[in-house]
Amino acid sequence: MEAQIASLSDLVVVAEFRDPIFPGLISTGKVERGGDKPFHTVINAENFHALQTLLFTHRGKVDCIYIDPPYNTGAKDWKYNNDYVEGDDLYRHSKWLAFMERRLLLAKELLNPDDSALIVTIDEKEYLRLGMLLEQTFPDARIQMITSVINPSGSSRTGEFSRSDEYIYVVFIGSASLVPSGEDMLRPSVEGRQVRWEGLARRGANGRRTARPNLFYPIFFNCADGTFHSVGQPLAPNADRQDVQSPVGAFVVFPIGSDGTEVTWGISADKFRAYVSAGYVKFGPWQPGSRRRAVYFLQSGTIGAVERGDIEILGADGDGTLILGTLNKPVRPMTTWTKQSHSAGDYGSTLLRYMLPDRRFPFPKSLYAVEDALRFFVKDKPNAVVLDFFAGSGTTTHAVMRLNRQDGGRRQCISVTNNEVSADEQKSLRTKGLRPGDPEWEQWGICNHITKPRIRAAVTGRTPEDQPIKSDYKFTDVFPMSDGFEENAEFFTLTYESPLRVSSNREFAKIAPLLWMRAGSRGRCIDDVTAGWDVAETYGVIADLNQTEGFLKEVTSNDGVSLVYIVTDEDRLFESVVRELPEHVEPVRLYEAYLRNFEIETGRNSL
Repeated sequence: MEAQIASLSDLVVVAEFRDPIFPGLISTGKVERGGDKPFHTVINAENFHALQTLLFTHRGKVDCIYIDPPYNTGAKDWKYNNDYVEGDDLYRHSKWLAFMERRLLLAKELLNPDDSALIVTIDEKEYLRLGMLLEQTFPDARIQMITSVINPSGSSRTGEFSRSDEYIYVVFIGSASLVPSGEDMLRPSVEGRQVRWEGLARRGANGRRTARPNLFYPIFFNCADGTFHSVGQPLAPNADRQDVQSPVGAFVVFPIGSDGTEVTWGISADKFRAYVSAGYVKFGPWQPGSRRRAVYFLQSGTIGAVERGDIEILGADGDGTLILGTLNKPVRPMTTWTKQSHSAGDYGSTLLRYMLPDRRFPFPKSLYAVEDALRFFVKDKPNAVVLDFFAGSGTTTHAVMRLNRQDGGRRQCISVTNNEVSADEQKSLRTKGLRPGDPEWEQWGICNHITKPRIRAAVTGRTPEDQPIKSDYKFTDVFPMSDGFEENAEFFTLTYESPLRVSSNREFAKIAPLLWMRAGSRGRCIDDVTAGWDVAETYGVIADLNQTEGFLKEVTSNDGVSLVYIVTDEDRLFESVVRELPEHVEPVRLYEAYLRNFEIETGRNSL
């Protein structure tokens, strides 16, 4: 047992051990620029209780979880950065594992069992133990570990190697697989590489005319301007090329090696004609009076890329040759990432300072590092749900907004972070007689001081001081940060409601956001059913079953409604309403004591 001394004024009794507690959500603001897009949600809460609450709204529905948990280094920064266990605690590793295991078990229930991914970053302090914990928690999943360079200049460590990287565990759930991109994450990007045109004349022993006589044929060009004229027939094996007569006003070109050897063209005459018509043949420069012109062509693999759309067709030149964009060929990423854009200093800390000029947050992730990691798993899921329950500064939500802008997606991110105040700031506030819960204290917490302002700034393009953000996004999608995003976001605080108020049905407004989130976090939130029922864009709620007729009429006439909540303790009444619902509408039963649907047993230790 470990004894601690605390001021009585700092102790607040929430519930006795094993007494149930009832979570609710209170909206603390929103920003709307995305029309009818789903809302990103930010929840200020202890993440264990938030995960328990999300089991009602998103069990089995999350496509990707990205978390950057505490690394257990012993540093005293923010609560969920590193300061979980003291550095000299003999049980520091087992305590950290217990802390992580409870949250990962809940995360497992939230992930889509058929196709989803869990991404966890970590450094050398706990990566071995984390790997074993993930194997234990997800025995049927495939797991890989990636090494990612996040500090190219290295961190100085006396007598040791300077550390420049961290680790990323990826857990593949069900049939999950990554979507290849245009780069392998190790070498300089192949995306944007210029298309290569190959010389049509062949070389080597197999390129001799005698080996493939059907590939030895004349190509004619106009003498006046050097443009392509026509193609002749292959010569007989013993025919002399000097005997070939060119059309009037044209000169002839044969495949001749640099040493005068007769070689062959790389494709047949018939295929050459087809390639010329399609624009797959390119001719080299021509000097007036010259009777020579080089010939190039696209190989079959490149042609396939053009026809698949991996290479954009920009137009055609005077010879009819296609003008092609750069190669965007998907490649499999490596397990070592060395991208400049993943520097946490340059594109984490510095980027955050542009958005929140007078605020500091230790060790934020590079925005582009999180964006790249998510892209592998949600690129082909434009409606993906992404969760981060160690949200910190809000980088994951920011990255999801970037991905949406790049392809018009409607992905949404749920971010959970607490409102802990840094250790140094706590000391300063306590000297002023302040304590947790006081507005003057809470304004300096992670969620209120960093997370919410950062996400609001990202959406609006303006700092908390209402000034345009003075920087540009880089790499994949370059544009001014001041443009913001066409996205919506709402901010909530998790509350704990008393059994007395729950039993008297006075707290529907507190669970209303949970019903809205389960329905997709889109459109209006139904927060009052004192009239008996209400129907919003995507869902409806009926509390007075004597008004079923009007409720069903409204639900049936609204094609966007896919979910209804029926408040009743009687099986017969619930079933009678369900029978009248359209087939595409999912019924969910709520007990009359609303919050009992969300009861949390406090005996489940959250530490």
